[in-house]
Amino acid sequence: MTVELYFAPGACSFVPHVGLEIVKAATGRDFTPKLVKLHKGEHQTPEYKALNPDAQVPVVVVDGKPLTQIVAICDWIDRANPEAKLLPTDAWARAQALSKLAWMNNTAHPTFTHTFMPQKFAESEAARAEIKSTAVAGFRKHLKRVDEWAAGAKPWLLGDTLSFHDAYAFTLLRWAGYAGIDPSGYPKLLAHVERVMAAPPVAAAIERERVKLDTYKAAA
Repeated sequence: MTVELYFAPGACSFVPHVGLEIVKAATGRDFTPKLVKLHKGEHQTPEYKALNPDAQVPVVVVDGKPLTQIVAICDWIDRANPEAKLLPTDAWARAQALSKLAWMNNTAHPTFTHTFMPQKFAESEAARAEIKSTAVAGFRKHLKRVDEWAAGAKPWLLGDTLSFHDAYAFTLLRWAGYAGIDPSGYPKLLAHVERVMAAPPVAAAIERERVKLDTYKAAA
């Protein structure tokens, strides 16, 4: 089986990127990382849109067949590599884990998008400013929820095993800086993410993507 991951540094594709690194550490099964340079418009090429018509990352291509959408990709990675224990095997615990992952992807994530790219949602500067202000307030609340999850980590968000959720926690906290939110305001989450970053599979993904956690710049 051949697995290719199309990713962009610092994007949400970091989540399955970490998942595949965890699989590699647990089983020796490797994957081929494919860098997509968003700033150069590589996601808008006909070749890339043939893989994902929405022109987004991530895409996982398995034996030549593309799969999109983070929750589906993570579900596949886990089912194809059960030895890595990325998601619970108990039906109810698995559903709860997928519920949390879906919330991170379909609630917290798009709220950040409204802070980072308000121009996608309004034409006038006044409307964009209002959208961004409202979204920042909402993103703070979402970070508080993840901060509370981090307080109960044992030692990871799903228990004994490093998971997609821990990678998403890193991503969301990293994005906070771009939204003008100081990560130090979420001490439990910050401490958890720092532990996550030290895990070898996460460190490998961070090194490949050349990203850092600290993106916050205090207002002058």
